[in-house]
Amino acid sequence: MTIDILTTGLAFPEGPVVLADGDLLVVEVLGGRLTRIAADGTARTVAELGGGPNGAAIGPDGRCYVCNNGGFAPSASPDLLIPREAPFDTPPGSIQVVDLASGAWETLYASSEAAPFWAPNDLVFDDAGGFWFSDHGRDRGRMRQKGGVYYAMADGSAIREVIFPIDSANGVGLSPDGATLYVADTLSGQLWRFPLSAPGVVSDAGSIVGRVGPGQFLDSLAVEQSGRICVASPGHGAILIFSPDGGIADVVPMPDFLTTNICFGGADFRKAYVTLGSSGRLATMDWPRPGLPLACAVRSPAAAEMQRSSAAKSDPHDLLPTRTEADR
Repeated sequence: MTIDILTTGLAFPEGPVVLADGDLLVVEVLGGRLTRIAADGTARTVAELGGGPNGAAIGPDGRCYVCNNGGFAPSASPDLLIPREAPFDTPPGSIQVVDLASGAWETLYASSEAAPFWAPNDLVFDDAGGFWFSDHGRDRGRMRQKGGVYYAMADGSAIREVIFPIDSANGVGLSPDGATLYVADTLSGQLWRFPLSAPGVVSDAGSIVGRVGPGQFLDSLAVEQSGRICVASPGHGAILIFSPDGGIADVVPMPDFLTTNICFGGADFRKAYVTLGSSGRLATMDWPRPGLPLACAVRSPAAAEMQRSSAAKSDPHDLLPTRTEADR
């Protein structure tokens, strides 16, 4: 594949999102901001968010929802952008919501006793208008506060921890039929699958789709219309393509050992955009298969039936389940 560089000079980019007009959004983890990039590569700041914005998605109201991990220590190298362990007194992160027209933003969810997350990392909306997000956890000196996965309502009315523990939950995505949640665990290098029985409800403890070898890690992800899961792999410096049936089906090398995320756009969703963290670049390339559109709309009859059945049983806020232990 031919890789083109669309934009440079970003402060550890992550969370790419393709907008309806063809522009892209990225978060700059070490810059603390949400940035909009035009088709010619011109970048402008949408909002100064502070902390460490780590993942982004457009919600049902058209605003941009951001996972903010709370912040990292600055990179120690002038030539490579590498986030370091946050200072011990760094407060937990949050879920922020940004109006793209004005740049105004608000905190939708903060860490609390009921939702004790440390470092929100990535998120994905389902067809019911709620969203899943990962908590990456945080290193606290010699200790590690483990992460997990939450489900929340977009209007700020309800949030619940659903999956715990996952050591370092990172990328999250949904299968084309909306019936499976995928979660990448960075430090273990494992990609998990969790079957869903209703919005915000996992039906069992999950299973492993595949894993990478020593010195390789998993970051954020996107799903193809074929059902394959495309996961950015820091250390590997590549996009790893997992089969939904299990194992790695293909590897697409990238020009940065800290490749962090991928999304799809273009008229047929065959244009891939990849964030290259350590070099501060946004890459683009033609993809051999179409990616899955991300929207708060019904993707399939099966997903629609799941939503109708769930809605008939109870109020959407009641669908938030008790947490499930991921069998380690």
